[in-house]
Amino acid sequence: MTTQSNGVIDVADVSKWYGSVVAVNEVSFQVNPGITALLGPNGAGKTTMLHLIAGLAKCSDGQITTLGEPVRNNPSLYQRVGFMPEHESVYGFYTGRQLVEFSAKLYGLSPLGEAVDRAIQIVGMEDAQNRTIDGYSRGMRQRMRLAAAIVHDPQVMILDEPLNGTDPRQRIEFQEVMERLASQGRTILISSHILEEVETMAGRILLMVSGKLAASGDFRAIRAKLDEQAYQVRIVVDEPRRMASAIVALDDVDSVSFDDDGSIVVLSRKVATIQTTLPRMAQENGIRLTRMEPIDESLESLFEYIVER
Repeated sequence: MTTQSNGVIDVADVSKWYGSVVAVNEVSFQVNPGITALLGPNGAGKTTMLHLIAGLAKCSDGQITTLGEPVRNNPSLYQRVGFMPEHESVYGFYTGRQLVEFSAKLYGLSPLGEAVDRAIQIVGMEDAQNRTIDGYSRGMRQRMRLAAAIVHDPQVMILDEPLNGTDPRQRIEFQEVMERLASQGRTILISSHILEEVETMAGRILLMVSGKLAASGDFRAIRAKLDEQAYQVRIVVDEPRRMASAIVALDDVDSVSFDDDGSIVVLSRKVATIQTTLPRMAQENGIRLTRMEPIDESLESLFEYIVER
């Protein structure tokens, strides 16, 4: 049953299906001022959920309101919401400023100059605004796309995988912009499939798996649930038996085994500790470590583990 609530964004018992495919399944949550991350593996339904919130798609069931208003077919609401999709085509021969001006025209802003200047200044792209988009790095391109999404000074921002493909320095720069915007009282919903991308940015995390809301809370709460699941890490060293003997003595290790290729497979619930301890241990014992990698390349098994509990 749908319940009355007072979040800036209210998602109440929302489902979305395409024929027999259920993309979003009875999801409910609220988003309030500050930065909230919608986290989940690829295919979890995050993009569909954001499209529903932005009013770009229609709910099959349930309802969504933003700022107390329905999100579908509501042009006056769209003037207060900024949306940055994961993928969009832009003319590479446009300058960054022209992209932001184009967005300002779509929002009916006039005159353009002051709003465009403000948006470009917020994302820190003043010095590069007259360069063509083709010449931008991934991080610069994302910041200018963000400027286009906020040129109308929205109260609510919906950003789909804005950190995808950015390097660590670019992520830090983007995070600083997000924090400045949030400090001004905006409500920001940002999606990601990588927990570490959003852990220092988001005050609250919504964890979505297979179209369902699996968990919600702050980073520590989500991290605690993830830490209940054991990780497998593979390492390659020049003296595997001696290294394995040393690893077995560690308190944070659940098991140690050898793979068919002679590499060592370490099972641990404290992967962060292990990833710093093993290189140091190898160095202290005069053992050459040539490779260390997680066996599971994604967090999908961890997300599924949470849902199954």
